[in-house]
Amino acid sequence: MSSSPPPEPYRVLVIGGYGFFGRRLVERLSLQRGLHVIVAGRSLEQAAALVDSLRPQAQATLGAIALDAQADELASWLDGLRVRAVVLASGPFQGLDYRVALACAAAGVHYIDLADGRDFVAGISAVDVAATAAGICVLSGASTVPALSCAAVDELTRGWQRVDTIDMGISPGNRTERGLSTIRAVLSYCGRPVPHADGARVTGWLRTRLRRYPAPVGWRALSPCDVPDLALMPARYPGHPRVRFNAGLELLTLHLGANVLALVGRLGLVRDWSAHAVRLKRWSDRFIAFGTDAGAMHVTVRGVDAEGAAARRTWTLLATAGDGPWVPTLAAAALVRKLAAGAAPASGARPCAGELVLDDFAREAGGRQITWTVR
Repeated sequence: MSSSPPPEPYRVLVIGGYGFFGRRLVERLSLQRGLHVIVAGRSLEQAAALVDSLRPQAQATLGAIALDAQADELASWLDGLRVRAVVLASGPFQGLDYRVALACAAAGVHYIDLADGRDFVAGISAVDVAATAAGICVLSGASTVPALSCAAVDELTRGWQRVDTIDMGISPGNRTERGLSTIRAVLSYCGRPVPHADGARVTGWLRTRLRRYPAPVGWRALSPCDVPDLALMPARYPGHPRVRFNAGLELLTLHLGANVLALVGRLGLVRDWSAHAVRLKRWSDRFIAFGTDAGAMHVTVRGVDAEGAAARRTWTLLATAGDGPWVPTLAAAALVRKLAAGAAPASGARPCAGELVLDDFAREAGGRQITWTVR
């Protein structure tokens, strides 16, 4: 009696797979059985080096290729690679177009990205017609925001009659590794207006407030940041809540330095601080030995619960041992797991809000010092 052949591995291409977040995502995916993960980027040498380092512990099969994601031939390359899903992990996404997502639609493969740029994530519906026609899902923002932040708000406000305010913040530990693309993204709105859905405007990184997180994080300074949630969340929850998002640097010296950059930008003396990202990263790295490797994120909601009573709930995430940079990779890892299991999200293009629940993130965070509590 002949046995049936084993199922073919689910083939996933990770563009920017050896980058700051990409290599962490690839390591997560390498632990999922039944996958064939292809690490792609312009440098075959770097892609192959990552694959070689992960292969001894990998549960998935791994491969590496050199690929230019901006090439016109991308759709035909995807078809030739026989991939079923693409994850775009190379940022910054501010100012990027949708050619990779459109190429995925042309090739009939699912698309996921780790974008956190407001305009990029909110505008992904531009690909909806092509994605729906191809029968694929195109999900933008499979990252800390808006995927994880929306999962937290969904959990906190389940059954509520109305959500009045949503306050969120992130503060990484100073000794945590930081990527150049992330710094470029943050600097892109430093000193620039950050519009809110209710018409209010603040200036990115200009004002500072303090928040106390649980030990070992403690007090952190936070300033306004531009994220997709500011555009997406008001329409997503009953009551059209006012949404605020802040981020901060652990060392007050660096945080106040960012405030000064924002003031200079607001005065028009520097048009775009992201053009100086390399120099500013080099300067901030001089302080890498100070502070801690512990970071935190919070989501606080206020509103009216199912019984009609005024309610306030807070979700707090702690990432220690330098594991903060893994958090933005958890959503993409969870989505790939669902795709490989045959549980593909509905076809069409949309921000990655409401596609996952907190339990999905908890599964992917296994083995890392990432925990959260609800108060």
